[in-house]
Amino acid sequence: MPTLQLAEITRANRPAQLPLLSKLSDTLAASPAVTHLMVRGSLAQGTADRLSDVDFVVGVRDGQLPSFVGALDVLMSVEAGALLPGWRDTIVADLGGVGTVFLVPDEGRLHQIDLYLVPASRIPRLRETVSTAVILDRAPAPAPAPDIAAAENCVHSFLTRPRTCSELLIEHLVLAVLLHKRIKRGQRFVAYAEWHRLHTATKDLIKAALAPASRFWGWYQLREEIAATPIGRACLADLDAAISGPAIPLATDVDAAVERVLRLVERACPQALDGLYDAVVAYRTYQELV
Repeated sequence: MPTLQLAEITRANRPAQLPLLSKLSDTLAASPAVTHLMVRGSLAQGTADRLSDVDFVVGVRDGQLPSFVGALDVLMSVEAGALLPGWRDTIVADLGGVGTVFLVPDEGRLHQIDLYLVPASRIPRLRETVSTAVILDRAPAPAPAPDIAAAENCVHSFLTRPRTCSELLIEHLVLAVLLHKRIKRGQRFVAYAEWHRLHTATKDLIKAALAPASRFWGWYQLREEIAATPIGRACLADLDAAISGPAIPLATDVDAAVERVLRLVERACPQALDGLYDAVVAYRTYQELV
């Protein structure tokens, strides 16, 4: 039977995110593939504020992890109203699974929903190191070796596959939401780190669009690879404008960066907007309401 601790979370802090937390818990727990559902971070610790994200650890039966990962975007879009497909979280610590971030509208603002999917066989090890509040615990039978191998292959593939232009556009939008939160909280060090990550995502987007077979790592040989065409030179000018800004952004700097990258996408890889145009319009509307 599920172990429900939402009441304890409520008594500890009465977070404004509780209705959304309850809705998402019901959505995820409804899947028979899910064996464990836990909340971590500030909501679990009773230190959440109105900007805090909803941070789940989701245990999934090993053999069903690949199909669950494949269906997650549809599940979060249809059942939770996620604005965009999930961003492959490159910030979260490695806990033996895969992290995704969704932006879910609720009560006039976008909430950051962090889902960390873990093969059920790895849950005991994770619970030894991560503080969580348990919402659901369906202790599964030990996973057979083929299922464990399938889960491990799924995690490896998820973490190592190249990112598409669409995924890198989503990364910009998610990082912008995170940056707005850091700026409002006065978290200057974290804002600095995520601002640099946003610039790196812009560089990665340019390379994915214009030099997908690049032999060079990171920022090396950008001009040599990209500046041979007018579009490439315009993209490098955008990147130069981005890195010439302040080390720690203001909210207006973040908004300008998003608009700059949207123009870059329309110029260099307009196909990245396929299926995302309405979501980007809605994203802009929510950002104006913040």
